[in-house]
Amino acid sequence: MIQVIQLTVSLQNSKPQIWRSILVNSHTTFFELHHIIQIVMGWKNYHLFEFNLDGYRIGMIEENEEGYQLNRPLDATKILLTDILSLEKDSFQYNYDFGDCWVHEITLEQTLQRDEKQTYPICIKGEMNCPPEDCGGIHGFYDMLKILNNKKHPEHKDTRNWIGKKYAPESFDASKINRQLKQLEKYISRWNSPD
Repeated sequence: MIQVIQLTVSLQNSKPQIWRSILVNSHTTFFELHHIIQIVMGWKNYHLFEFNLDGYRIGMIEENEEGYQLNRPLDATKILLTDILSLEKDSFQYNYDFGDCWVHEITLEQTLQRDEKQTYPICIKGEMNCPPEDCGGIHGFYDMLKILNNKKHPEHKDTRNWIGKKYAPESFDASKINRQLKQLEKYISRWNSPD
């Protein structure tokens, strides 16, 4: 029987902590988990990603890569969570956007029996809004918040225009996230279709 894994995804070095607790099917691939994290955290899938656990690197394999490469990651489309994760409280990292370097700590909280009335994946709780894409990493994000909180700062107007008037750092909407998770297959197709 397919079980459900409860994971906590925390953005490292965020204070207050930006985190999500999610339930996913145990047979989820790391490629699917990447897209789930994109949705629950609020990222837009603009950049590369990689998972790192117990010395394994899991990511995307480019079709044009030929021959053996020493540092080549395992293929995220072929590795299941159950292939690697075994114990409660196992943890691993998810790195998104190698320029801004958003590092997430993912902890396996527990394994549960699947509720046949429930649709998975689902976000069960979390706190704080995700930083916007391309804001310069965690330090750039906190610099941006200081600018937004100081209307006299010379960059306040430009920063507010760039980030948008609706952005609120404390915002977390599980119902919106879960509506998007129900459309996971559409997100994956749209994000991965050639332009």
